[in-house]
Amino acid sequence: MTPLRLVFMGTPDFAVPSLRALADAGHEVVCVYSQPPRPAGRGQQVQKSPVHRFAEERGIPVRTPKSLRNAEAQAEFAELKADAAVVAAYGLILPQPILDAPRLGCLNVHGSLLPRWRGAAPIQRSILAGDAETGITIMQMDIGLDTGAMLLKDAVPITAETTASSLHDALADMGARLIVEALDGLAAGRLTGEPQPEAGVTYAAKLTREDGRLDWTRDAAFVERQVRALTPWPGCWFDAPTPTGGVERIKVLKAELAPDARKAAPGTLLDDRLTIACADGAVRLTLVQRPGKAPVDGAALLRGFTLPVGTRLGDAACSAGN
Repeated sequence: MTPLRLVFMGTPDFAVPSLRALADAGHEVVCVYSQPPRPAGRGQQVQKSPVHRFAEERGIPVRTPKSLRNAEAQAEFAELKADAAVVAAYGLILPQPILDAPRLGCLNVHGSLLPRWRGAAPIQRSILAGDAETGITIMQMDIGLDTGAMLLKDAVPITAETTASSLHDALADMGARLIVEALDGLAAGRLTGEPQPEAGVTYAAKLTREDGRLDWTRDAAFVERQVRALTPWPGCWFDAPTPTGGVERIKVLKAELAPDARKAAPGTLLDDRLTIACADGAVRLTLVQRPGKAPVDGAALLRGFTLPVGTRLGDAACSAGN
């Protein structure tokens, strides 16, 4: 292995294994770039990012610019004289002067099998779409949105048990392994980029809280995938009518298909185990949470919350008072 002078650019937990692997492999990480500290958690205390905290533990200098588009930030980056920059879920767009500064360019640890799922939320979108597999692509970055040449790939299956959390952790570890391998190959001249094909391009749009709204007019398989894909962020939920005519938002943390359920209109509560009819089939909500309460199983929720079998759930039903 040829030790390289590196800049690392990342922010969330996903990026920490890659930074750790590069440092442990003997590369010189001269600086880490991360998103600025922001309010987080219930108390909204200002907190440093996971990458920021890990870098400080290792004694690596950290920079947190709000933008890299100004000449001063670009000059400071160039002065680091890096052989390469490694980018993993950083959160800022890299302008051309940043991309051009390192001798070997900027490499991205991307959580999908490019060109499928370019963009912000590839892990969640792959589960939501029912993909059979996903993986990591180590990409040579260019000015486009995840359009650069591919250096290395590896795949992992998506099963009926795969959640966003489990897939996140598997891909973070895979990315750490592949980025070390890619840098070794690039520095030795053994590895060259392969252009991405035009066929098969999809975009993983950024997630919002509204993406977590459960729509019972979708088929049950989609709703079940939605819960696996969008927990913990942005979280899945539905609105349930209260005896006083109001509406209470219920979080759904786990769900399973209920193939034995009877046919009914979408959104109908089918039994005392919190089984809900969908457009095709039904889902049983196995772990749910009322506002300010601890998570409980579906049956326990119904014991403390008046929802008779046959109740219609969802915005339209709630607004109608059903």
